[in-house]
Amino acid sequence: MTMVDITGKPEIFREATATGTIKLKAETIRLIKEGKAAKGDPIYTAKIAGVLAAKKTSTLIPFCHPLPLTSVKVEVEVSDDSTVHVTSTVRTKAQTGVEMEALVAAAVSLLTIWDMVKQYEKDAEGQYPSAFIQNIRVVKKVKENIRKENSSERKHEKT
Repeated sequence: MTMVDITGKPEIFREATATGTIKLKAETIRLIKEGKAAKGDPIYTAKIAGVLAAKKTSTLIPFCHPLPLTSVKVEVEVSDDSTVHVTSTVRTKAQTGVEMEALVAAAVSLLTIWDMVKQYEKDAEGQYPSAFIQNIRVVKKVKENIRKENSSERKHEKT
């Protein structure tokens, strides 16, 4: 087993966006909206957790390269009376992409929400029949090659 050798690859602009959702009881969503969750604000905390997670991806995923992230943005919104939607966008100028960082940011943001509201999701047996995380996926990937034209102009190509 080995990390992929990216020594010969050029550093270029890269961006990835990942999304996911968590389904919760309507009562839990109401508590989030009203700012009454006992552990604090799950939306704000999920944003922070997502940014931190993106920065730690290479320590969590064994063969991920450590990357110099230039931007991590995590958006969290209540999209209906039973759903919280997370979108994470990660940018870098590096030799390899940031899809894993975007996915980890989205996943950890969703797990943070779960952790902060799980007490409201339990049924009489202590189970979680209504709460579930779903559809974590990369929805956008950008890779821009920069080439010189006429020795003074630069043209960006999206691939």
